[in-house]
Amino acid sequence: MKEKQDKKNVIICRCQDISLDEVEAAIEAGVTHPEQLKRYLHIGMGSCQGRTCSTLVLRILANKTGKRMNEIQSTSKRPPLVTMPMKEFLGAEDEK
Repeated sequence: MKEKQDKKNVIICRCQDISLDEVEAAIEAGVTHPEQLKRYLHIGMGSCQGRTCSTLVLRILANKTGKRMNEIQSTSKRPPLVTMPMKEFLGAEDEK
């Protein structure tokens, strides 16, 4: 019982507040592809876009499924924002 309580306190995805217990429960329920985990738990969809949690999730998935890290396909990256040069905002006549 102590181990179960500890897993609830280990946060894997800080942006979405997803615990180790939730990740392992999803994998045990059959959600075994990183893209499925992302959709099911919304891991990697917070403000950090998976920079913090994606490697942790892949390691957990590898341990639970018995696969190597290089055998597990990573999720696709879809950042909500892209950087733009200032000239795009200023217009052509203001470039000088």
